[in-house]
Formats: sequence, C-alpha cells, structure tokens
Amino acid sequence: MPGMPKTPQMPARRPPDAKMDRGRRIRVLRRVCKYLLQHKLLALLALSLMLTSNLLALVGPKLSGEAIGAIGTVPGQVDIPMVLRYAVALLVIYALSALLSYLTAIVMVTISQRIVYTMRREVFEHLTALPVNYFDTHATGNIVSHLSYDIDTINASLSNDLLQICASVVTVVGSLIMMITIQPVLLVVFLFTVPASLLFTKYRTKKVQPLFKRRSACLGELNGYAEEMLSGQRTIRAYAQQSHVVEKFDRYNEDAVDAYYKADYHAAILGPTVNFINNLSISLVTMLGGICYMLTLTMGASLSPLFYIELGDVSAFVQYSRKFAGPINEFANILSELQSATAAAERVFALLDEPPEKEDYSDAVTLENCHGEVELSHMSFGYVPEKEILHDLTLSVPRGSVVAIVGPTGAGKTTIINLLMRFYDADRGEIRVDGYPLEQIKRRSLRLSYTMVLQDTWLFEGTIRDNIAYGLEGATEEDVKAAARAAHIDRYIESLPQGYDTVLSDDGVNISKGQKQLITIARAMLPKSAMLILDEATSNVDSRTEHKIQRAMLSLMEGRTCFVIAHRLSTIQHADLILVLKDGCIIEKGNHEQLLAAGGFYSSLYHAQFR
Repeated sequence: MPGMPKTPQMPARRPPDAKMDRGRRIRVLRRVCKYLLQHKLLALLALSLMLTSNLLALVGPKLSGEAIGAIGTVPGQVDIPMVLRYAVALLVIYALSALLSYLTAIVMVTISQRIVYTMRREVFEHLTALPVNYFDTHATGNIVSHLSYDIDTINASLSNDLLQICASVVTVVGSLIMMITIQPVLLVVFLFTVPASLLFTKYRTKKVQPLFKRRSACLGELNGYAEEMLSGQRTIRAYAQQSHVVEKFDRYNEDAVDAYYKADYHAAILGPTVNFINNLSISLVTMLGGICYMLTLTMGASLSPLFYIELGDVSAFVQYSRKFAGPINEFANILSELQSATAAAERVFALLDEPPEKEDYSDAVTLENCHGEVELSHMSFGYVPEKEILHDLTLSVPRGSVVAIVGPTGAGKTTIINLLMRFYDADRGEIRVDGYPLEQIKRRSLRLSYTMVLQDTWLFEGTIRDNIAYGLEGATEEDVKAAARAAHIDRYIESLPQGYDTVLSDDGVNISKGQKQLITIARAMLPKSAMLILDEATSNVDSRTEHKIQRAMLSLMEGRTCFVIAHRLSTIQHADLILVLKDGCIIEKGNHEQLLAAGGFYSSLYHAQFR
C-alpha cells in the first residue's frame, strides 16, 4: 500500500544451542502428532495392520531356521515332509505380511490426505483472520509456499514416518528377543555397532537440521520473487528489463539449488554410513556364528551352552540380525526426511502462530442503521514506530457529506482510508463513527457500513455476474443488470458472446483495465451502505467514460458519507469539503472555490493540471 514501508531487516541473532533446537523440534513433532490423533481410529487401524505384518515377518526367520535344521548335515537324512511344511508356512506367512502391508499403505494414504486437507484449511482460514499488515510485509509467493510446498513436505514424510518408527521399534525389540532365545553371545557384536550408528546419527542430525530449514526459506524467497515478477510482466517488458529480472532470478535460483544440494548432500551421507555399520555388524555376526557352529560340530555335547548353536539357528540369527539392523538403517533415512518435514512444519506453525486481528471487545456495538457521521480527533499514526505518517489530524464529517482528499504521493491519503476501515489502529487520538470510537464497534459491522472502490481492481475467476453480485449477498439478476447499467458497462457485457455468463480468467486478465474498473464500480452499486470510499475509482477509464461514471457516482453518493481520493481534481470540484494533505498534515481545507481563492497549495495543483 502507498506509504507502507518494506519489511525492516531484523538484527542478526545468536543461533540457538542444541538443547533449545532439540526442544523446538520435539514441540513441532507434537503438534504434527495432534493432526494424526484427529484420525486416531484410522491411525490405530494402520498401526495394527503394520504391527501384525511385522510380527508375521518376525516368524519367518525362525521357520526358515527350522527348515534348514530339518535338512540336516548328513546326506540322505533329509526330512522332506517337514521341510515342505515349513516352506508352505513361510509362503503363507510372507503372503499375509505383504497383504497387510498393502492394506496399511492404503490406510496411510487416506490419513495423509485428510491431514493435508485439514492443515491447508487451517492455514488458509488463519490467513483470512490475519491483519492486513501481515500481507503488506510478506511476499505472496512465500505465503503460497506454506500452502503448497511446506504442507506437501509434511504430508510426504511425517504422517508415514511416525507410524513407521513405531513399527520399527516392534521389529527391533522382537528381533532382539528372538536372538536372545537363539544365542545371546552373538549379541556382543551389537554392543559396538549399535552405539556407533546412534552416535553418528546424532552427530549428523545436528549438522543437517539447519540446512533443511535454510532450504525451506530459500524456496519461499524464490516463490515470492517469481510471483512478483510474473505479475509485473507488462512493466518488465515495457522497460526491457527481462535480462535483469532473469539475472536476479538466477541468484535466487542458485541460492535455492545450493541450499537443496547442501541439505541433500549432507543428509545423504547418513544413510550409507549407517548401512555400512549395519552390514559390518551382520558380517561379524555371520563370522562369529560360523565359528560357534564349527565348535559345535567339533566338540558336540561337551561344548559350553554359551557357544553351542545349530546350523538352522545360525541362519535364523543372521536373518534376525538383518531385521534388527534394518530398522536402524531405515531410521537414519527417515531422520533426514523428518528434518526436512520438521523445517517445513516449523514454517507452517510459525504462520499459524501469527496473531490474528484483535478480537472485538465483549461490549463492542454493532452498527445498525449507520448514519455515517465520522470524526477524527488528534489522530496520529505510523506503520512503524520510528516513522510517523499522519500527524495530529482533527476532522468532523457530517452525515451525507462528500470529503475529497488530495495531495502529493506519499502524503498519507490511503493511510487515512486504512484507518477508517480499521485495517490499522491509530497510535494516538481516535476515530468515531456515529459517536462510537472504532475500538468499540465490531469490525464486521464497521466494514459492512462502507462500500469501497479501489484503484487496484480485484476480480476473481468466475462469471461477470458472480463478480458483480459479490457486492451484495443474495443479489438478483435484475440487481446485477441495474448495477451494470448504472456503471455504464452493460452494453459491453451484453456484446460478449456469453453476456453476463462470460467467465473472467484469474484477476480478469482477459479484459481491459478500464473494463475491470467498471465492473468493480458496478459491484459497488449493489450494497446500500451508509459510507462510501472511492480511491482513484476512475483512474483507468477515459475522460468520456469518466464523465458518464461521474453522473452515476452522484446517484451512488447521494445520501452517503463519501471519502474520495483523487489526483484528477476535475472529479472532486463538487465535494463539500476538500482536504489538502502534505507530509501527513492537513495544510488546507475547504470547498473548491474557497481553496482556489486562497491561492495556496491546492490552487497551484489545480492550475498545474489545467494550465
């Protein structure tokens, strides 16, 4: 908005220590788990299916070992029926395990999509409740990336990975129990390899987490710049700045690629390293198990039970050691995904934690049958504390009068409108409507008491009829056509092949700016509000159309308190009161004739336009 400063640069902060960072990640994961618990029945079903599948898979190595034991070591003594029974049992168990895994995947897809729907809805709903200054200080592309990239990242990782971790715990514990029952002495290998895996994982996590956070931030900046540049293509081409824009985009793109590369590169080290440690442990288990088996063959029953092991038990132990080490390796890979998802979730929750507009006071009144009497009393305001835009404004606007606000760019004209609509609150002084301070009026009723036509037109994707009817809930076909006639846009609409059913593309880019503005003026014709705000409402139409609209505006303004911002002084000559604003102060006020006779700043502006 005019006069609105760019987002101030925040001072560099000392990076948080590991304990604080870990605590923040835990809080983020807890908040994500709350979304999962909203679907606890489906989550329990998925967990039950996954656990059953894993438990069935845990039976497989034991049966495999028994089958090998039934084969024996002496040729010609193979118990073929027993081997076949174990083979059939293995086939059935692994088939059931695969089927349950497939069902688990279906349930998890359902859960994850429901979580995405809920999160997107909450984020979008919260965006509609945020104050206007949030959108003035945050790039649209960055906000959109919260709804798309960040939530998709959370969906792709957390909803699946959290349950996978639970199932992995069961697999690890189950495998450990089975290995203890087979031969505890072989577990000595894991006393070295498991701590090595955990320590390395912890070390890498500290290094990688900030990289994923930077990756999300860089992508948000890239999206914000791309959205800004794509919306300004006409201006960019008019000034032949394509190469400059592409060059700057390359810098954002390089930053994003660099952030992605560093995050993925350092995260990629984790999985293979842990996998190497686990494979080493399996190799050592195999070697130690083979030594124990050879001792068993050599010494027989005289061997200590601590080292006694059969061939089938060696095979089963090796398979269980794989199942024991496998989830640890998977956990390392999951951890890198969790870091990416946690960084994305942190950005989403930071948005959700942004304070919404202050709630109305419990005793706030609803403006009913608003008269439109407005009073400003010693009002001062600045978008940031160190820079005041408006200084000690005092003004009384009677019901039904037309107040025009003129002045150079940056004088604070639009800022007054922002305060009248209570998009911002005054720093000092107050504004009253019908005798009530704005803080004592419910925002919804205050804003519904105004009708606005802005210089920056906004149309949504839909029919022309829908865009005009947007101004009044329940507007009839005749209401829409009457408004179009009053705005002198009816002939153009009826000349279109689909007439009022013509679909406008995003922000009405398939029609001219003047036609867009006429449609927004037609929209403003529908509500019967007590007050009207016109912010350069005819800036995009030609002089002939402007004269027609001025006649329609006189009808629209009749009986309403009107605030008109205009640079074309010809459009405000009939205003009851003209305020001349400069550097945030009212330097002149009066009607057109009085200000011309005074020979001041307004007079110089007027003669400059009509010289």
